[in-house]
Amino acid sequence: MSEPFGARFAAAIAARGQFCVGIDPHAGLLRDWGLDDTVEGLERFALTAVDAVAPYCSVVKPQSAFYERFGSRGIAVLERVIAESRAAGALVLLDVKRGDIGSTSQAYAEAYLDPSSPLASDAITISPYLGFGSLTPFIEVARLHGAGLFVLAATSNKEGPEVQGAVTPDSAGDFGGRTVASAMLAHLRDLNVGARPVGSFGAVVGATLGDGSFLASSEPASGTGLDFAINGPILAPGYGEQGGTASDILRIFGASAHHVVASSSRGVLRLGPDAAAMRGAVDRANDELRSLLG
Repeated sequence: MSEPFGARFAAAIAARGQFCVGIDPHAGLLRDWGLDDTVEGLERFALTAVDAVAPYCSVVKPQSAFYERFGSRGIAVLERVIAESRAAGALVLLDVKRGDIGSTSQAYAEAYLDPSSPLASDAITISPYLGFGSLTPFIEVARLHGAGLFVLAATSNKEGPEVQGAVTPDSAGDFGGRTVASAMLAHLRDLNVGARPVGSFGAVVGATLGDGSFLASSEPASGTGLDFAINGPILAPGYGEQGGTASDILRIFGASAHHVVASSSRGVLRLGPDAAAMRGAVDRANDELRSLLG
């Protein structure tokens, strides 16, 4: 890749807007389209969606699990989704949420970020919950190939605060420091120092999170919310049918809102197989985001 992911990300959202479409072939969506829950149905669904949205949105985000469930033939479809989306000019953020240690992390990173791999994508989602240091192989491979990472930081699922709101030990080893969510954002801020126009190491933060005050600190007086100024991209799932709005993006992320891509899957895909309707949903979402975020 000729330039770092952060630069390509900034150019893509400037040209195509801040909306990301998740291409997630749920079995129920296949049925709604009149397709069988087979690899043939998967292929028709996924490639129809790519043709409809990838030429018009900045980022597409296929969820790997919905392809993996069909085995090697499903992975072959995912390879086509990645290749054809990139050929249409969209960045591909592969939603794999991998997280491991050592040589296993290295292998995952090479599978998804090395340009010689048929699954090579512009960026992937990863989990830091074996410790942020466990992500080092991903970070090194991403830097080597100009790829990006989106690290789970403050997700909006109801189970998330059990881990993300836990308090990390301070320098003396006593518990009473910042929350895990705050620590993840601080690590990303360090990785992106000095990057222009924006760094390549991003965060995943739910668009329905609120201000994140309940994940900010163990000391309520120390802050009213999470600090999202990481100089990196932010993926905000939950936009659209799950309740997140452009106003929420502005309220949650403040001055960092211009680095956010808001993601939706079913809100677009349920309109298929009508390609014009799916493209119209992309256009409307980009217009809403542009009107408030600039």
